[in-house]
Amino acid sequence: MSKRRSRGDGGLHWDEKRQRWMATASLGFDPSGKRIVKKASGTTKTAAKAKLKEVLRDYEDGLAIAPTGYTVKDAVTDWLKYGLNGRDASTLTTNTILCNTHVIPALGARKLRDLSADDVDKWLGAKSKVLSTRSLEAVRSCLNRAVKRAMARDKVKRNVVELCSVPAGRPGRPSKSLTLKQAEAVLVAAEDSPLYAYFVVSLLTGGRTEEMRPLRWDHVDLYGDSTTAPEIPPHLAVWRSVRSSGDTKTKKSRRTLALPGRAVDALKIQRERQGWQRLAAGDQWKENDLVFTSAVGTELDAANVRREFRKVLAHAAQMPGIEIDPREWTPRETRTSFVSILSDGGIPLEEISRLVGHSSTAVTEEVYRKQIRPVIQTGAIAMDGIFGTPPPPKR
Repeated sequence: MSKRRSRGDGGLHWDEKRQRWMATASLGFDPSGKRIVKKASGTTKTAAKAKLKEVLRDYEDGLAIAPTGYTVKDAVTDWLKYGLNGRDASTLTTNTILCNTHVIPALGARKLRDLSADDVDKWLGAKSKVLSTRSLEAVRSCLNRAVKRAMARDKVKRNVVELCSVPAGRPGRPSKSLTLKQAEAVLVAAEDSPLYAYFVVSLLTGGRTEEMRPLRWDHVDLYGDSTTAPEIPPHLAVWRSVRSSGDTKTKKSRRTLALPGRAVDALKIQRERQGWQRLAAGDQWKENDLVFTSAVGTELDAANVRREFRKVLAHAAQMPGIEIDPREWTPRETRTSFVSILSDGGIPLEEISRLVGHSSTAVTEEVYRKQIRPVIQTGAIAMDGIFGTPPPPKR
């Protein structure tokens, strides 16, 4: 005669419907008086009992039991739906595209509790052949944040993504800058463009594209004040960006920049053109006090700016001695061109860093290392001034 199990040892029975052995254990009652029962199943008695032991061990350790059917796709979908509340629409769109293109097709069917560090390493290794390092960091971040959110909600016991590093990916598109000759050609080619002032101000002040598009007229002074001491030149205040908060990228990005004469003239032309646009649009005009607008007064779209910039470059490429492939350039490279031209002009790195709104010169050197003059000449020039230039060697 078989011996009855002791109370608390649980039970073991064959489930005909599921065709599996079911192991159960009663662990008392919850605060509402409902009995706490933990279950596990397996194709054999041994497998069912082993899984039940794992469940009980997790329970004793204070860990909730992860749902067995919860997949990586479920975790990613929940994160996209609930984990990005309050974020900018463009941020949500970008993350959704990354997840639907790179994460879910490769790992989505995997049960989250079965996802291993090896799975993630193999996935990142495969993606490194088609994505740049920066893109790899972005897709890993999506998966990491999705699993971390699931872990916080007791859907999985640990986050294996944090154990995996990002391999080196394909080289990204190298950042470029216009030469002085090319920049002059672009400014001339832009004169007939509806975004002439936008390109002039961007190139001559180094503003970010997300800082130029929301620029308002009440942040622009085209005349300055010559009666004060020191004199206040014409200037613009970079105080806003297209971010959902409206803030600039960093605190030091919030800056006021004097305007070069060419930029002042371009903005005066822009104000006049905008007046004609307002009349032409009539009731369709949306008054937002924006400096750079669409034909009906709304904020410029980044894709439209990029399209117009490439038209200008195509026009410039037809000029003698100017070799530019418009398809390889984006509007943000007016900012790298600004840094490069200033550096070639001998402007100190500290001053360039202040003008572009970086938190430190280290950021400027890291982000624009290809645009900064590689040879530091200050010491040599100073020593030549102190000791004089040596006479040429005798022959």
